[in-house]
Amino acid sequence: QVRLVESGGGLVQAGGSLRLSCVASGNMFSINIMSWYRQAPGKQRDLVALITSGGNTNYADSVKGRFTISRDNAKNTVYLQMNSLKPEDTAVYYCKIVLVTSLGYWGQGTQVTVSS
Repeated sequence: QVRLVESGGGLVQAGGSLRLSCVASGNMFSINIMSWYRQAPGKQRDLVALITSGGNTNYADSVKGRFTISRDNAKNTVYLQMNSLKPEDTAVYYCKIVLVTSLGYWGQGTQVTVSS
């Protein structure tokens, strides 16, 4: 069984920064893709950023230049550094991993609230 635990969410003023972390544990093969999604109230869950096992990254246009995704393979951990936060970044942020076996797993989510 694979478990993902996210941390680092909270309340921050516009222009501030937060760093999210997601640690994967359990019986799993190598992790291929690690990613962050977010879901605002009444909206669909959207991809924020992803990073492959080779270190290639991809970002949603709305966060390019402000967010940075990184990973520590030895710790099975993915990070999301969020700078210059805006009220529209307010959402529940979810971590997702995809193993080399193509199985995918989600975390429980962490709330990020940006006040204006």
